[in-house]
Amino acid sequence: MPPRHTAEALEGVTHGFFGRRGGVSEGLYTSLNCGLGSGDARAAVLENRNRVARALDAAALLSLYQVHSADVVTVDTPWQPGEGPRADGMVTRRRGLALGVLSADCAPILFADREAGVIGAAHAGWKGALGGIAEATIAAMVALGADPARIAAAIGPCIGPASYEVGPEFEARFIEADGQDAARFFHRPTADAKPHFDLPAYVAMRLARAGAGRIESLGLDTAAEAEHFFSYRRTTHAGEPDYGREIAAVVLD
Repeated sequence: MPPRHTAEALEGVTHGFFGRRGGVSEGLYTSLNCGLGSGDARAAVLENRNRVARALDAAALLSLYQVHSADVVTVDTPWQPGEGPRADGMVTRRRGLALGVLSADCAPILFADREAGVIGAAHAGWKGALGGIAEATIAAMVALGADPARIAAAIGPCIGPASYEVGPEFEARFIEADGQDAARFFHRPTADAKPHFDLPAYVAMRLARAGAGRIESLGLDTAAEAEHFFSYRRTTHAGEPDYGREIAAVVLD
């Protein structure tokens, strides 16, 4: 069974933030690559996804064609691997369907309102977070009967602020959208350094602003932990041609 991280906020709900270990992929994709959009062998990726589904005791593991949007779909029936809709969030009341989001530095968010029996999953890169994917996922859960005050949200492994150097124009974009308060999500290690962005803290702020009752961030930096996580930024800096994707998923038993 592949190892996974779990969140206290989602205690009592079957879920997992899976890293890169415990699969069958080789080379750049070693070993639990769950991204069908990578150049990895399809058979290996499907076996990795099957291992995740079995670890969660899920009838099906679903993922989306992620496009860094604020679009959310409500899931009633499963689809075949690689045929998911273009969106970055999904919600359901259906039992046995694992809602999965892929990442390799972006923030995976898993949601649950245990009392209402509603779960959700979202992929939040900087663009999706700024565009409102967290708020849109909570709104879609509310449409299914969830109460924001009961919603628990867990932010999984993603690029951490120590690894996320950005340009001043990037910082300016957030301040323009969210006001001067957004400046607190940027810091400079030295006076003349470029800013570093705290993606998980920003996502947590957006979740809180949307009314989520409980928010937890695992605090795991994908770019800094090569043995445990895939990372687009680390791959780019190393000049490697491709990278795998880890998966986070939640399921109603």
